[in-house]
Amino acid sequence: MTLRRLFLIVLSAALAGVLPASAQASWQVTNTFHVGGEGGWDYVTVDAPHHRFFVTRSTHTQAIDEDSGKVLGDIPGQTRAHGVALVPKLDRGFITDGGGGGAILVFDLKTYKVLGRITAMPDADGIIYDPGTNLVLVSAGDSNALLTLKADVDPASGKLDAPIQLGGSPEFLAADGAGKAYVNIPDQNQVAVVDLHTRQVTARWPVAPGGAPTGMAIDTAHHRLFIGCRKPQQLIVMSTETGKVEAALPIGAGNDAVQFGDGQAFASCRDGSLTVAGEKAGKFDVLQTVQTAEGARTSGLDAERHRIFLPAAQFEPSTGGGRPRMKPDTFEIVVVSAQ
Repeated sequence: MTLRRLFLIVLSAALAGVLPASAQASWQVTNTFHVGGEGGWDYVTVDAPHHRFFVTRSTHTQAIDEDSGKVLGDIPGQTRAHGVALVPKLDRGFITDGGGGGAILVFDLKTYKVLGRITAMPDADGIIYDPGTNLVLVSAGDSNALLTLKADVDPASGKLDAPIQLGGSPEFLAADGAGKAYVNIPDQNQVAVVDLHTRQVTARWPVAPGGAPTGMAIDTAHHRLFIGCRKPQQLIVMSTETGKVEAALPIGAGNDAVQFGDGQAFASCRDGSLTVAGEKAGKFDVLQTVQTAEGARTSGLDAERHRIFLPAAQFEPSTGGGRPRMKPDTFEIVVVSAQ
Protein backbone atom coordinates (compact mmCIF):
# COMPACT_ATOMS: atom_id res chain seq x y z
CA MET A 1 0.00 0.00 0.00
CA THR A 2 1.36 3.37 -1.00
CA LEU A 3 1.71 6.23 1.46
CA ARG A 4 -0.78 8.28 -0.60
CA ARG A 5 -3.40 5.52 -0.49
CA LEU A 6 -2.94 5.12 3.26
CA PHE A 7 -3.40 8.86 3.69
CA LEU A 8 -6.65 8.79 1.70
CA ILE A 9 -8.04 5.93 3.79
CA VAL A 10 -7.26 7.74 7.04
CA LEU A 11 -8.74 10.98 5.68
CA SER A 12 -11.95 9.23 4.62
CA ALA A 13 -12.34 7.66 8.04
CA ALA A 14 -11.80 11.01 9.74
CA LEU A 15 -14.36 12.73 7.53
CA ALA A 16 -16.89 9.95 8.19
CA GLY A 17 -16.61 10.76 11.88
CA VAL A 18 -17.71 14.35 11.41
CA LEU A 19 -20.43 13.86 8.81
CA PRO A 20 -24.02 13.94 10.08
CA ALA A 21 -25.56 10.53 10.70
CA SER A 22 -28.15 11.04 7.97
CA ALA A 23 -25.43 11.53 5.35
CA GLN A 24 -23.66 8.23 5.99
CA ALA A 25 -26.38 5.82 7.11
CA SER A 26 -29.77 4.57 6.09
CA TRP A 27 -33.04 5.33 7.87
CA GLN A 28 -34.95 2.49 9.52
CA VAL A 29 -37.93 1.92 11.81
CA THR A 30 -36.30 1.42 15.21
CA ASN A 31 -39.23 1.55 17.63
CA THR A 32 -42.99 1.86 17.94
CA PHE A 33 -44.56 3.51 20.99
CA HIS A 34 -48.08 2.41 21.87
CA VAL A 35 -49.76 5.52 23.26
CA GLY A 36 -53.44 4.64 22.88
CA GLY A 37 -56.23 6.85 24.15
CA GLU A 38 -58.94 8.76 22.36
CA GLY A 39 -58.62 11.02 19.36
CA GLY A 40 -57.03 11.01 15.93
CA TRP A 41 -54.04 13.19 15.15
CA ASP A 42 -52.59 15.88 12.95
CA TYR A 43 -49.20 17.66 13.04
CA VAL A 44 -46.16 16.75 15.15
CA THR A 45 -43.80 19.38 16.61
CA VAL A 46 -40.44 18.34 18.06
CA ASP A 47 -38.82 20.10 21.02
CA ALA A 48 -35.31 18.70 20.48
CA PRO A 49 -33.53 20.37 23.44
CA HIS A 50 -36.00 18.74 25.85
CA HIS A 51 -36.20 15.39 24.02
CA ARG A 52 -39.97 15.55 23.61
CA PHE A 53 -42.51 16.14 20.91
CA PHE A 54 -46.08 17.42 20.77
CA VAL A 55 -48.87 15.81 18.79
CA THR A 56 -52.45 17.06 18.51
CA ARG A 57 -55.16 14.48 19.28
CA SER A 58 -58.42 16.09 18.09
CA THR A 59 -59.73 17.38 21.44
CA HIS A 60 -56.43 17.44 23.33
CA THR A 61 -52.68 17.72 22.70
CA GLN A 62 -50.04 15.43 24.15
CA ALA A 63 -46.38 15.98 25.02
CA ILE A 64 -44.49 12.69 24.58
CA ASP A 65 -41.00 11.67 25.68
CA GLU A 66 -38.72 10.89 22.72
CA ASP A 67 -36.96 7.97 24.41
CA SER A 68 -39.74 6.11 26.20
CA GLY A 69 -42.95 7.17 24.45
CA LYS A 70 -44.35 8.17 27.85
CA VAL A 71 -46.99 10.92 27.87
CA LEU A 72 -45.46 13.82 29.80
CA GLY A 73 -48.43 16.13 29.63
CA ASP A 74 -51.93 16.26 28.16
CA ILE A 75 -53.40 19.64 27.27
CA PRO A 76 -57.22 19.65 27.12
CA GLY A 77 -59.81 22.03 25.76
CA GLN A 78 -59.70 21.74 21.96
CA THR A 79 -62.47 21.00 19.48
CA ARG A 80 -60.37 20.15 16.40
CA ALA A 81 -56.68 20.53 17.21
CA HIS A 82 -54.24 20.75 14.31
CA GLY A 83 -50.75 21.94 15.18
CA VAL A 84 -48.35 23.28 17.79
CA ALA A 85 -45.76 26.08 17.64
CA LEU A 86 -43.13 26.52 20.34
CA VAL A 87 -41.56 29.74 21.64
CA PRO A 88 -38.85 28.50 24.04
CA LYS A 89 -37.61 31.94 25.09
CA LEU A 90 -41.05 32.66 26.54
CA ASP A 91 -41.74 29.10 27.76
CA ARG A 92 -44.91 29.18 25.66
CA GLY A 93 -46.62 26.92 23.22
CA PHE A 94 -49.47 27.71 20.83
CA ILE A 95 -52.10 25.21 19.58
CA THR A 96 -54.41 25.79 16.62
CA ASP A 97 -58.03 24.75 17.14
CA GLY A 98 -59.92 24.76 13.87
CA GLY A 99 -63.29 23.88 15.35
CA GLY A 100 -66.17 26.34 15.63
CA GLY A 101 -65.00 29.86 14.88
CA GLY A 102 -61.36 28.89 15.34
CA ALA A 103 -58.99 29.62 18.22
CA ILE A 104 -55.36 29.54 19.33
CA LEU A 105 -54.62 28.12 22.78
CA VAL A 106 -51.59 29.43 24.65
CA PHE A 107 -49.98 27.04 27.14
CA ASP A 108 -46.99 26.88 29.47
CA LEU A 109 -44.15 24.67 28.18
CA LYS A 110 -43.07 23.70 31.70
CA THR A 111 -46.41 22.88 33.32
CA TYR A 112 -48.61 22.29 30.22
CA LYS A 113 -51.19 24.56 31.82
CA VAL A 114 -53.48 26.48 29.44
CA LEU A 115 -52.76 30.21 29.84
CA GLY A 116 -55.43 31.55 27.54
CA ARG A 117 -57.57 31.07 24.46
CA ILE A 118 -57.40 33.65 21.67
CA THR A 119 -60.18 33.93 19.11
CA ALA A 120 -58.94 33.15 15.60
CA MET A 121 -60.76 32.33 12.34
CA PRO A 122 -62.49 29.16 11.08
CA ASP A 123 -60.20 26.24 10.19
CA ALA A 124 -57.09 27.56 11.96
CA ASP A 125 -54.70 24.81 10.91
CA GLY A 126 -50.95 24.85 10.17
CA ILE A 127 -48.87 26.82 12.67
CA ILE A 128 -45.19 27.79 13.03
CA TYR A 129 -43.12 30.29 15.01
CA ASP A 130 -40.91 32.73 13.10
CA PRO A 131 -38.10 34.02 15.36
CA GLY A 132 -37.12 36.63 12.78
CA THR A 133 -40.33 38.59 13.26
CA ASN A 134 -41.28 37.12 16.66
CA LEU A 135 -44.63 36.14 15.15
CA VAL A 136 -46.70 32.99 15.39
CA LEU A 137 -48.01 32.27 11.87
CA VAL A 138 -51.21 30.33 11.21
CA SER A 139 -52.84 29.13 8.01
CA ALA A 140 -56.65 29.32 8.16
CA GLY A 141 -57.89 27.11 5.34
CA ASP A 142 -61.60 27.87 5.14
CA SER A 143 -60.88 31.55 5.78
CA ASN A 144 -58.37 31.86 2.90
CA ALA A 145 -56.07 33.74 5.25
CA LEU A 146 -52.69 33.86 6.91
CA LEU A 147 -53.07 34.82 10.56
CA THR A 148 -50.32 36.37 12.68
CA LEU A 149 -49.98 36.74 16.41
CA LYS A 150 -47.24 38.35 18.47
CA ALA A 151 -45.47 35.67 20.51
CA ASP A 152 -45.57 37.81 23.67
CA VAL A 153 -49.30 38.47 23.36
CA ASP A 154 -51.34 38.67 26.56
CA PRO A 155 -52.88 35.17 26.59
CA ALA A 156 -55.95 36.37 28.50
CA SER A 157 -56.90 39.47 26.51
CA GLY A 158 -54.70 39.42 23.39
CA LYS A 159 -55.97 39.49 19.81
CA LEU A 160 -54.74 38.47 16.40
CA ASP A 161 -53.37 40.98 13.93
CA ALA A 162 -55.54 41.80 10.92
CA PRO A 163 -55.64 38.72 8.64
CA ILE A 164 -53.65 38.60 5.41
CA GLN A 165 -55.90 37.41 2.58
CA LEU A 166 -54.28 34.80 0.35
CA GLY A 167 -56.83 34.35 -2.45
CA GLY A 168 -57.06 30.61 -1.82
CA SER A 169 -57.30 27.99 0.89
CA PRO A 170 -53.89 27.57 2.62
CA GLU A 171 -52.37 24.41 4.04
CA PHE A 172 -48.90 24.34 5.64
CA LEU A 173 -46.26 27.07 5.60
CA ALA A 174 -42.65 28.04 6.26
CA ALA A 175 -40.70 31.24 7.05
CA ASP A 176 -37.18 32.28 6.13
CA GLY A 177 -36.46 34.26 9.31
CA ALA A 178 -35.86 37.38 7.24
CA GLY A 179 -39.43 38.62 6.88
CA LYS A 180 -40.92 36.28 4.28
CA ALA A 181 -43.45 33.49 4.67
CA TYR A 182 -44.25 30.82 2.10
CA VAL A 183 -47.73 29.30 2.16
CA ASN A 184 -49.02 26.27 0.26
CA ILE A 185 -52.32 26.99 -1.55
CA PRO A 186 -53.59 23.55 -2.64
CA ASP A 187 -56.71 24.73 -4.50
CA GLN A 188 -54.56 27.08 -6.60
CA ASN A 189 -51.61 24.67 -7.08
CA GLN A 190 -49.23 27.37 -5.94
CA VAL A 191 -47.13 28.85 -3.17
CA ALA A 192 -48.06 32.33 -1.95
CA VAL A 193 -45.08 34.47 -0.90
CA VAL A 194 -45.94 36.92 1.89
CA ASP A 195 -43.92 39.91 3.05
CA LEU A 196 -44.52 39.88 6.80
CA HIS A 197 -43.47 43.52 7.16
CA THR A 198 -45.84 44.97 4.54
CA ARG A 199 -48.36 42.16 5.13
CA GLN A 200 -48.88 41.69 1.39
CA VAL A 201 -48.70 38.73 -0.99
CA THR A 202 -45.75 39.61 -3.22
CA ALA A 203 -45.63 36.57 -5.51
CA ARG A 204 -47.50 33.41 -6.48
CA TRP A 205 -45.35 30.52 -7.64
CA PRO A 206 -46.81 27.46 -9.42
CA VAL A 207 -45.75 24.08 -8.05
CA ALA A 208 -46.09 22.37 -11.46
CA PRO A 209 -45.39 19.63 -12.34
CA GLY A 210 -46.74 18.96 -8.83
CA GLY A 211 -50.24 19.86 -7.66
CA ALA A 212 -52.30 20.17 -4.46
CA PRO A 213 -49.31 21.14 -2.27
CA THR A 214 -49.63 20.13 1.38
CA GLY A 215 -46.45 19.53 3.42
CA MET A 216 -43.66 22.11 3.39
CA ALA A 217 -40.18 22.53 4.86
CA ILE A 218 -37.45 25.09 4.27
CA ASP A 219 -33.67 25.03 3.92
CA THR A 220 -32.83 28.64 4.73
CA ALA A 221 -29.10 28.18 4.21
CA HIS A 222 -29.53 27.14 0.57
CA HIS A 223 -32.73 29.09 -0.14
CA ARG A 224 -34.93 26.11 -0.95
CA LEU A 225 -38.44 24.92 -0.20
CA PHE A 226 -39.40 21.25 -0.12
CA ILE A 227 -43.08 20.86 -0.98
CA GLY A 228 -45.12 17.67 -0.76
CA CYS A 229 -47.81 17.42 -3.45
CA ARG A 230 -50.74 15.01 -3.68
CA LYS A 231 -51.89 15.42 -7.30
CA PRO A 232 -49.61 14.17 -8.73
CA GLN A 233 -47.64 12.62 -5.87
CA GLN A 234 -44.36 14.52 -5.94
CA LEU A 235 -41.81 16.27 -3.76
CA ILE A 236 -41.07 19.64 -5.33
CA VAL A 237 -37.75 21.39 -4.68
CA MET A 238 -38.22 25.15 -5.21
CA SER A 239 -35.95 28.18 -4.97
CA THR A 240 -37.08 30.68 -2.32
CA GLU A 241 -35.43 33.45 -4.34
CA THR A 242 -37.04 32.93 -7.75
CA GLY A 243 -39.77 30.32 -7.35
CA LYS A 244 -38.01 28.12 -9.90
CA VAL A 245 -38.74 24.39 -9.54
CA GLU A 246 -35.35 22.68 -9.30
CA ALA A 247 -36.57 19.08 -8.98
CA ALA A 248 -39.74 16.97 -8.88
CA LEU A 249 -39.38 13.59 -7.18
CA PRO A 250 -41.92 10.74 -6.75
CA ILE A 251 -43.41 10.16 -3.28
CA GLY A 252 -46.23 8.09 -1.82
CA ALA A 253 -49.96 8.81 -1.63
CA GLY A 254 -51.48 11.18 0.90
CA ASN A 255 -48.58 13.38 1.92
CA ASP A 256 -49.34 15.74 4.81
CA ALA A 257 -45.93 16.78 6.13
CA VAL A 258 -42.37 17.38 4.96
CA GLN A 259 -39.30 17.75 7.17
CA PHE A 260 -35.77 18.97 6.40
CA GLY A 261 -32.48 18.44 8.21
CA ASP A 262 -28.83 17.59 7.53
CA GLY A 263 -29.27 18.20 3.82
CA GLN A 264 -32.12 15.72 3.44
CA ALA A 265 -35.88 16.11 3.05
CA PHE A 266 -38.46 13.63 4.34
CA ALA A 267 -42.00 13.29 2.96
CA SER A 268 -44.38 11.27 5.16
CA CYS A 269 -47.45 9.79 3.45
CA ARG A 270 -50.73 8.17 4.43
CA ASP A 271 -49.90 5.01 2.48
CA GLY A 272 -47.18 4.19 5.01
CA SER A 273 -44.16 5.42 3.09
CA LEU A 274 -41.49 7.91 4.12
CA THR A 275 -39.49 9.23 1.17
CA VAL A 276 -35.94 10.38 1.91
CA ALA A 277 -34.56 12.80 -0.69
CA GLY A 278 -31.25 14.58 -0.98
CA GLU A 279 -28.69 16.10 -3.28
CA LYS A 280 -26.35 13.69 -5.01
CA ALA A 281 -23.71 14.80 -7.51
CA GLY A 282 -25.38 18.20 -7.74
CA LYS A 283 -28.82 16.74 -8.43
CA PHE A 284 -31.76 16.01 -6.14
CA ASP A 285 -32.91 12.41 -6.05
CA VAL A 286 -34.82 9.90 -3.93
CA LEU A 287 -32.25 8.26 -1.66
CA GLN A 288 -34.50 5.84 0.19
CA THR A 289 -38.12 4.89 0.86
CA VAL A 290 -38.88 3.65 4.38
CA GLN A 291 -42.03 1.60 5.05
CA THR A 292 -43.64 3.00 8.20
CA ALA A 293 -47.32 2.33 8.97
CA GLU A 294 -50.70 2.96 7.42
CA GLY A 295 -51.93 6.47 8.15
CA ALA A 296 -48.48 7.86 9.03
CA ARG A 297 -49.01 11.01 6.97
CA THR A 298 -47.50 13.55 9.40
CA SER A 299 -44.10 13.60 11.07
CA GLY A 300 -41.69 15.47 13.29
CA LEU A 301 -37.90 15.52 12.92
CA ASP A 302 -35.31 15.75 15.68
CA ALA A 303 -32.34 16.73 13.51
CA GLU A 304 -29.98 16.72 16.50
CA ARG A 305 -30.60 13.07 17.33
CA HIS A 306 -31.52 11.94 13.79
CA ARG A 307 -34.97 10.66 14.66
CA ILE A 308 -38.35 11.04 12.98
CA PHE A 309 -41.65 10.54 14.81
CA LEU A 310 -44.74 9.47 12.83
CA PRO A 311 -48.23 9.06 14.36
CA ALA A 312 -50.22 6.06 13.14
CA ALA A 313 -52.91 3.62 14.25
CA GLN A 314 -54.69 0.38 13.35
CA PHE A 315 -57.72 0.75 11.07
CA GLU A 316 -60.93 -1.08 10.27
CA PRO A 317 -61.26 -2.26 6.66
CA SER A 318 -62.43 0.59 4.42
CA THR A 319 -65.96 0.35 3.07
CA GLY A 320 -67.60 2.35 0.32
CA GLY A 321 -64.39 4.09 -0.68
CA GLY A 322 -64.35 6.34 2.40
CA ARG A 323 -61.49 6.98 4.79
CA PRO A 324 -60.83 3.89 6.97
CA ARG A 325 -61.96 4.09 10.57
CA MET A 326 -59.40 4.04 13.35
CA LYS A 327 -59.65 1.15 15.82
CA PRO A 328 -60.10 2.38 19.41
CA ASP A 329 -57.00 2.72 21.61
CA THR A 330 -54.52 1.84 18.82
CA PHE A 331 -52.79 5.21 18.46
CA GLU A 332 -49.03 4.78 18.20
CA ILE A 333 -45.82 6.57 17.28
CA VAL A 334 -43.48 4.97 14.76
CA VAL A 335 -39.84 5.99 15.31
CA VAL A 336 -37.50 6.10 12.33
CA SER A 337 -33.79 6.63 13.01
CA ALA A 338 -30.55 6.97 11.07
CA GLN A 339 -28.57 3.74 11.43
